[in-house]
Amino acid sequence: MARLDDSDAATQQAKDPKPLVLNGVTYTSRLLAGTGRYRNLEEMHQALAASGAEIVTVAVGRTGQGGADLLAELAGRYTILPNTAGAYDVAQAVRLAHLGRELLDGQPLVKLEVIGERHTLHPDVVQTIEAARILVRQGFAVLPYTSDDPVVARQLEDAGCIAVMPLAGPIGSGLGIGNPEAIRRLLEAVHVPVVVDAGVGTASDATVAMELGCDAVLMNTALAEARHPALMATAMRHGVLAGRLAFLAGRMPKRHAAISSSPAAGLGS
Repeated sequence: MARLDDSDAATQQAKDPKPLVLNGVTYTSRLLAGTGRYRNLEEMHQALAASGAEIVTVAVGRTGQGGADLLAELAGRYTILPNTAGAYDVAQAVRLAHLGRELLDGQPLVKLEVIGERHTLHPDVVQTIEAARILVRQGFAVLPYTSDDPVVARQLEDAGCIAVMPLAGPIGSGLGIGNPEAIRRLLEAVHVPVVVDAGVGTASDATVAMELGCDAVLMNTALAEARHPALMATAMRHGVLAGRLAFLAGRMPKRHAAISSSPAAGLGS
């Protein structure tokens, strides 16, 4: 059997029966990457390029001096997903969403974050739902950071969000997929794309998320804090693709007894 190289894998992904579509745009890469916490801009650019990401997130409230120039540079290469990181209530989140839209000349995409607790950075789901409803009415295409609760995810979908982004573990923890069963239940509860956000630490975590059936994975700290960010980004790119292909292939059932991989009949004594 011929080896599956990058071009063959890309071909298989292009034949995906359920491509990743966000706000009417189809994306080939199912890896979304953040732009924070890198040691320097060169490492960030190298990691983003190695990841194959087509969508990158930027915290609009933390762009600071030179932030507009960075946004312009990134926008020439990627789809920018501005996020409302740093918001702790509805008003802050809505204000940051409008700032992002202004900086990006009316681009409607926004990653909605309303943090409820400073230590864990868990989302305030009540305020997230309220902010989502407001932003959808104002013409935004909202991707909310949320818990892994399927009821909350369904409410966000009902509010008009174009995707939901459940945490797999605490932000920046690298602990991996803490509750796979919760992610499975969430996947069954909604019809919009599900993007695992937070908790991914290495390529195998990304693979697990994709094998569960998630539509994409967003990562930042796992790349930025790796000893070699570009190398980790390459591993993550392959991990996401491997997980998606495995999900499409359909794994064998798990059994509690051994079964020979070779048939005994016709083999003689």
